[in-house]
Formats: sequence, structure tokens, C-alpha cells
Amino acid sequence: MFQWEKLGKLFDPKDLGGGSWMKEYAQSPSVLVFDTCVRVYFCSRPAPAADGQYLSFISWIDLDRSNLLRILRVCPKPVLSLGGCGSFDEFGTYPVSVIRDGDAVRAYYAGWTRCESVPFNAAIGLAVSHDGGESFTRLGEGPVLSYSPDEPFLLGSPRIRNYGGKWYLWYVSGKEWLRTEGRPEPVYRIRMASSEDGIEWVKFGKDLIESRLGEHECQACPDVLFRDGKYHMFFSYRDIHNYRSKEGGYRIGYAFSEDMTTWTRRDDVAGMHVSPSGWDSEMVNYPHVFMLDDETWMLYQGNEMGRAGIGLARLRGPLDRSKP
Repeated sequence: MFQWEKLGKLFDPKDLGGGSWMKEYAQSPSVLVFDTCVRVYFCSRPAPAADGQYLSFISWIDLDRSNLLRILRVCPKPVLSLGGCGSFDEFGTYPVSVIRDGDAVRAYYAGWTRCESVPFNAAIGLAVSHDGGESFTRLGEGPVLSYSPDEPFLLGSPRIRNYGGKWYLWYVSGKEWLRTEGRPEPVYRIRMASSEDGIEWVKFGKDLIESRLGEHECQACPDVLFRDGKYHMFFSYRDIHNYRSKEGGYRIGYAFSEDMTTWTRRDDVAGMHVSPSGWDSEMVNYPHVFMLDDETWMLYQGNEMGRAGIGLARLRGPLDRSKP
């Protein structure tokens, strides 16, 4: 089993005080490593509007590379504005995944639009930074990955990687909407697409991870690392019922593959569990795993899907210590 040492809550916008534009939520962490700092991108929200509706924006914090629990800088304003009237990202940008592309930085994100029969829909957009990741400009007004005949509902939870000069995007695709506990809820599963340029994508067209909780299991935020001849995926999963509580809240699962298309699920070795009490005692979710100075680290969301902030954990031992 992987042994993750939890180092505690890293950041919560509620601790910033009244002067910050961020009021609630730190969600979907993703990092860029610099010489002296590690920049953690995430999605946060100002206070809700009078109707109770939230907007979501991409933000970041800089951590001291020699002490990842020390915050050096906090993003003074959102790095990307929301889309215009009627656009796919008019009401939110969440989740987000960042990656370097030469001298530029790319951010792949889910753009949210509000609907009438269901609460929202989402597609995946691309924004690019030419100032070291301080700010971003969207590639265009539309998404780079959207609905299709075999993926007719929301697309989200993008995680981007580049292996062997080819781009790979892991994401989730909605399978159906179900009315549960008096409201419509989506069912979604993990999928993958590949690209030569990171803009035009070819979808693999199949669910990658088998369900363990039945046909209505929801899976999210598949983060993939390649080490020692194997692809390692850490992801979130939950049931469609009572998922806002400890009983049905998100947990972190694990799968491995040698070719990125056939995956063996082994949640029993994932090693990341809820705490007995505190900010991550109800759920752990949306993991981002990264390497830094020969060590493996995980950033993750806590209770209420990140409303309680994001935390940091360090892996004891090598990534591939757990053999199937």
C-alpha cells in the first residue's frame, strides 16, 4: 500500500480576511515548479451573488520550494477572466490543469454554463500564458474539447500531460442525468484523448476505469504519472447519493497501466483516506500528484469538495513500491 504522510491543510481562502477577492473554496490544485518556488494553481470563488449563485475563477499561490508549507505569494486577482455572454465559460472556470509548453504555460480548464433543466453544463477550454503563468489569455471563445454524439453531456476534470512529445488529456464525460434527493445530478466517468498539438484532439471513446460502486458511480480528476515503466493514476470517486456527506463523499482511488488504455483498478493500495476529524474528515478528492527533488507529493481537496481548502501529503518511499 502507498503510504502518504499528511502534512496538513495548505491553504483556505477563508483565512485571508476581508481584503481578498477570494472568499471560499480552493479546488483542483495543479502545480508548476520554478527554481525557488512551486506555484499551485487552483479554482476559487468570490462571495455568492444575491441569488446564491457562485462564479469560479482560476487563482494561484506560490510555495517556498525548500518548505512547501510556507506560502510566499497569493494571487492578487484571477488569472483568467470569464467568457462573454453565451460562451461556454461564462459562469466559471473549474477544474484546471497547467503544463509548460516551451516558454509558454498552458491551462486546460472546464468552462461552466448554466442551464434550465439541469444546473449546468461544461466543456474543456485552453488558455495560454506568456508571462510565466502570472496571467492567461484564452485560445479562443470556444472549447477545445466539447460534446459529441457519444459524449453528449458535460466534459470536465481535465488533467494534461505530455509523454514522448504527444499530448494526453484525461477528463470525465457525463453519461446521464438522474434525479436524486430531489435534484438532477450527473453521472460521469474517466476518459482520455490524445493530440499532436494539444488543440485538435482524438478521443479514445471508452470509459477507462471500471466501476466499483455500481452503474451510477461518479469518477473525477484522473491524474497520471509515468514512473518505472508504468502509468499511475490517482483519481476521485463517489456514489451519486449523499455525496456531500461523509457517508457518500469522494474518496481517492488508484489504477495502473502499461499502455494508458487498459487500466487495473486497485483502490486498496491508494493509501489516502479521510482523517478522524478536521478539514478532511468527510472527503478527500481531486488529487494532483507531482515529483519534486526526487520525492512524490500529493495536493488534494478536503471537505465539501474543497470548500474547506486544499492539503498537502508526501509519499513515503518510491511511487512504484506497491506491486500488483
